[in-house]
Amino acid sequence: MSAMLETPELPAVFDGVKLAAVAAVLYVIVRCLNLKSPTAPPELVYQDSALARFLLKSCPLLTKEYIPPLIWGKSGHIQTALYGKMGRVRSPHPYGLRKYLTMPDGATATFDLFEPQSEHCIGEDVTMVICPGIANHSEKQYIRTFVDYAQKNGYRCAVLNHLGALPNIELTSPRMFTYGCTWEFGAMVNYIKKTYPQTQLVVVGFSLGGNIVCKYLGESQANQERVLCCVSVCQGYSALRAQETFMQWDQCRRFYNFLMADNMKKIILSHR
Repeated sequence: MSAMLETPELPAVFDGVKLAAVAAVLYVIVRCLNLKSPTAPPELVYQDSALARFLLKSCPLLTKEYIPPLIWGKSGHIQTALYGKMGRVRSPHPYGLRKYLTMPDGATATFDLFEPQSEHCIGEDVTMVICPGIANHSEKQYIRTFVDYAQKNGYRCAVLNHLGALPNIELTSPRMFTYGCTWEFGAMVNYIKKTYPQTQLVVVGFSLGGNIVCKYLGESQANQERVLCCVSVCQGYSALRAQETFMQWDQCRRFYNFLMADNMKKIILSHR
């Protein structure tokens, strides 16, 4: 009888398993959301110059501490996913004209040209020559949002469409864009310089585009003519070291590697 009245051990073990599962989920949430990551002002590295002092004075956000939204604001994964979803719903649709340029090897480079919607604050003609990220083009949400904002502030915008990235533009030579090729971007800049001889240039590159524009400006001093400044956004400085990083599982880096590789495969196969 006493043996029958003994409390079974299963509920206690089961409660321990549930507690461990809850603890594991909380750990994953805290880790993925970077909740323990401290906030701080950005670290600025610059040479003291009139331009640097002007930028620091004009952009006070550069010296302020970043205060992210609660809970999800420290997670780059969630920010990327949310912007991707919101961008498809809310991103503007600026109107531009598509230009076609024939390259020496027979390739057809394309870029979209957007005229300013207001007068520039300094009353001058300024054109932003923009190079998007890897496998991107002028129809991507972040590019449309950036162009719309620039237009409303008096900038003309020329956006390169990476060779082979647009699904409705066929390749006319046996090559597509690569990590370091500046030919198409240089052809777009030369077109802008000839068509608008009075304009000054602001060079902008996103991610892979940052590598291309910096390489372009460094290839020849003539490429720097009429360039007011260059802005490189989220540039990867070493492709070889980045390749090693994307093979790691930490912070889901290998998942992004799969997504980018799959996107590149789709582009290549679409032109086979």
